[in-house]
Amino acid sequence: MIVVMKASCSEENIEHVLTVLEKHGLTGHPSRGVERTVIGVLGAVGPSGAPGAIGGINPTIGETLESLPCVDSVLRVSKPYKLASREFHPENTTVEVPVACVDGGSVFIGGDAVVMMAGPCTVESEKQLMTTAEAVRKEGAVILRGGAFKPSTSPYGFRGLGEEGLRLLAKARSEFGMAVITEVMTPSDVPMVCEYADILQIGTRNMQNYMLLDEVGRTQKPVVLKRGMSATFEEWLLAAEYVLSQGNRNVILCERGIRTFEKMTRNTMDISAIPLIKQISHLPIISDPSQGTGRRDLVTPMTLASVAAGTDALLIEVHPNPDEALKDGAQSLTLDQFQQLMPQLQAVAGAIGRTVITK
Repeated sequence: MIVVMKASCSEENIEHVLTVLEKHGLTGHPSRGVERTVIGVLGAVGPSGAPGAIGGINPTIGETLESLPCVDSVLRVSKPYKLASREFHPENTTVEVPVACVDGGSVFIGGDAVVMMAGPCTVESEKQLMTTAEAVRKEGAVILRGGAFKPSTSPYGFRGLGEEGLRLLAKARSEFGMAVITEVMTPSDVPMVCEYADILQIGTRNMQNYMLLDEVGRTQKPVVLKRGMSATFEEWLLAAEYVLSQGNRNVILCERGIRTFEKMTRNTMDISAIPLIKQISHLPIISDPSQGTGRRDLVTPMTLASVAAGTDALLIEVHPNPDEALKDGAQSLTLDQFQQLMPQLQAVAGAIGRTVITK
C-alpha cells in the first residue's frame, strides 16, 4: 500500500501517518520527491485487524489513512516486490560511492553521468592487478573491479586469492584513488569483505542465496546484484527486495546476460532489461558485457549498446595479457582495447545527452 501525501504536508504530518501505521503493526517508508512525499507501507494485516494475519491489508486502515487531512490518496501496490517498485518509490534512486580520484570525492550511480568500473576478472598477482589498475584509471575508469573470491563451475578451476586478493585491491585503491568492487560469496565473509571493498557484488549464482542477501542487507555498503543466469525480472527484483527489506537502500542491479539455447556466446546479453527495469523500478541498473557475452570481440559493441539503452554504469573485464589469464581470459579486453573503447563510450554517451565520469 502507498500513502500519497498532499503537496502542502509538513514533516509533522508525515510523522503522524507513520505513528498511525505503527499502531496497526505496519512500517512506513517515506520517499520525499520534488513535488510531494509518498509513504510505502509494509506489513501484512488480515481482515481481523491482527498484525501478521493472512489476507492482506485491512481495508479499514486505508479508510483511516484517507480520512487524515494531510493524505491525498491511498493506493495498493500491485507488484510482489514493494521496496524495489517504482510505485513505491517514484523518484530514481542514486547510490553514492566514495571515490578519492574524482572531483568531490564521490560518484553517484543512477544519476545523469555514466560510471566506468574496470579491472581483471580475478586478482592473480600484485603485478597483474597494479598494471591493470594503473592502465584503466589512466583512461578514465573510477571503480576497480577484481575478484578475490571466485565461484568456478569446476572445483579444479582457479578460485581466487582470498583475503590476500582483498589486501591487493585495497593497496590499488590507496595508490590510484579508485573505489573497489569485489564479490562476496558467503554470509560469514561479509564482515571481512566490507573491511576492504567499497561495493559488494552478488554474483549470478548467488542471486537467490537469501541468507547472503539478508547479510549484505544489514550493511550500508552499496550492493551490486547480478541477475541470475535464468532469472526473470520479477525474481531478480524480489532478490533485491531481500536486501532492501533489511534496511540497505544502496542496491544496484546488474544485467550480465542470461542462459538461452544459443551456444555461440557464453550468455545472451539482454539489453532490453535496461530500459524495462527503469520503467518498473527506481533502482540503478548497470551492465556487464564481459560476462554477458563471454567474447572479447563483442564487449565493445555491447558496451555501446548498453549506454544507448540507458545503463548507469559499465562493469568491464580488462587484463594485461588475457591469453594467459587464470580466469575468463576470452572475455577480457586488452589494455589497448580498453583504451580504444573509452572515446567511443564518451561519444555515444554524449549523443544521448549524458557524460562519462572520468575525474
